[in-house]
Amino acid sequence: MIPRIHKRGSETIGLIRYLYGPGTHEEHTDPHLVAAFDPLTPDPGRDPQATYGQLQRLLDQPVNALPASRRPKKHVWHLSVRASPEDPILSDDDWAAIARRMIAATGIAPVGDDAACRWAAVRHADDHIHIIATLVREDGRRPRLHNEARRAQAEARLIEADYGLRRVSPGDGTAAKRPTSAERHKADRHGRQRTPREELREAVRRSVAGAAGEEEFFDRLAAAGLLIRRRVAPSGDALGYTVALPGDRNAKGEPVFYSGSKLAPDLSLPRIRERWTKTSADPAQEPAQPSVTGPASARRRASAAAWQALLVIDHGDDGVIAAQIAAAGEVLDALAQTSAAHTRRELHAAATAFERASRSHVRAARGHDHALRQAARDLVHGGPAFGRGEDGATAAMAVDMLIFLITAAAHWHAKKQHAQQAEAANRAAEHLRAAYQAAAEYPMAMLNHRGRRLAPAWQRHHSAAVRQVLPELADRILAEPGWPALAATLADAQAAGHNPAALLGEATRRRELTSATSISDVLVWRLRRTADLPAYGVSAAEAHRAAPANSQPAPARQTPTPSTPRTPRR
Repeated sequence: MIPRIHKRGSETIGLIRYLYGPGTHEEHTDPHLVAAFDPLTPDPGRDPQATYGQLQRLLDQPVNALPASRRPKKHVWHLSVRASPEDPILSDDDWAAIARRMIAATGIAPVGDDAACRWAAVRHADDHIHIIATLVREDGRRPRLHNEARRAQAEARLIEADYGLRRVSPGDGTAAKRPTSAERHKADRHGRQRTPREELREAVRRSVAGAAGEEEFFDRLAAAGLLIRRRVAPSGDALGYTVALPGDRNAKGEPVFYSGSKLAPDLSLPRIRERWTKTSADPAQEPAQPSVTGPASARRRASAAAWQALLVIDHGDDGVIAAQIAAAGEVLDALAQTSAAHTRRELHAAATAFERASRSHVRAARGHDHALRQAARDLVHGGPAFGRGEDGATAAMAVDMLIFLITAAAHWHAKKQHAQQAEAANRAAEHLRAAYQAAAEYPMAMLNHRGRRLAPAWQRHHSAAVRQVLPELADRILAEPGWPALAATLADAQAAGHNPAALLGEATRRRELTSATSISDVLVWRLRRTADLPAYGVSAAEAHRAAPANSQPAPARQTPTPSTPRTPRR
């Protein structure tokens, strides 16, 4: 249940006409009172003799009783209370009880206060009510409304529990604005699954993901087919922008424009510019990396950047962590728009869900997120993946690492008591797990096939390495369906001159494994990334596969054997 206190007004009759009228797009149906300060309050919706003017005069009576000099300029108080889409339709009696609880909790009409403000609750849709009140009490005093929005939210949580409704996590004011009822009804009439506000928010997010500067950002908006207006200072510098969908028109046939700040708090032009902040330790002084050569290279770069961001979330300052989390949202947006068809739906859902987790009251220390933002840029410019071969395998590698990053973000938000953000990050992680299953199915099947064809001597050799490095998890790993793929990966690593035990130690030292659905899958992608092995396999493994069953594995190039790994951390 979502309560929202609207801006105060100066004309009671104007709000009454809106609540009882057809609505901006004729979305209001059967407007009527469900409750009021007086049971005999006239209801223009059900009583043919009642008028809007009668209801207005009754509500305004305590205001008009004051001398003109003492009347508040903004005396009209307005609260809407909306049920979640999955909640059952409540009766008028239920909504009446909810209205009384809300006006008591906010201080408009405390229980037992005979001199409280006058109010009325109007219902003109199945899923919400509007409460109108005038802010002068019967005794001429003003109501005490300190923190009424917070108290309304607290009461909504109690109402959800009492009525068995969906439990909404408490917000912190950083969420994107929800579509209005009028916007939803308009979308329904035009056969749109989402409102223009939601489509525009996604388009702007995708356009800014990894963008290197302002002109590139606006070029991407134009390439996405949006109508753009820039607010320009006399100096020629852009002060802000608005965007519209070409087909979204108002009653006059004009495009309906939204400013970036109305789409989401971090999509205003000043907040977007913060993403291009540089730090003395980051982009300018880092050695230049080779440019990406395609989708596989971009996904491998994204996997490496996610791993580094994971270490920052473990040990960084809050502002730096917030920047990594925000940039992770850009990586998800970029990955979703360049993904293969069989992973696109889940990656799109993950990016949409994580949008809420990318903002909190902890201000992001921009500039420290350069690696992730560069990874997002690489994904956009690296082109779309097709889901087979190297780009499909590196997609699985990147998604596997992003699951850990997004889960770490959820834990950080939960620790900071950012309930909505933690819930959003957990939802995103679930979508990523589904995307991983789709992305990894083919490459893991091929790696498993190669692993099962390894000679028994090589299988024993690599299982011994697992028992040496991970004695407590070895039995579980060797019993997993993905063990042959891990054996093939260890064979590829040894053929490339690496020490398999050393690689396993490095892959397990910094991040826990027990929460993974498949430890062997996680190790496959960590090893292939750490050893810089092609994600889809290497020809050197063919030599191992062809080795006779009674042959002895050749010793690998000697590298220091790792010390016993530290206790894995969650």
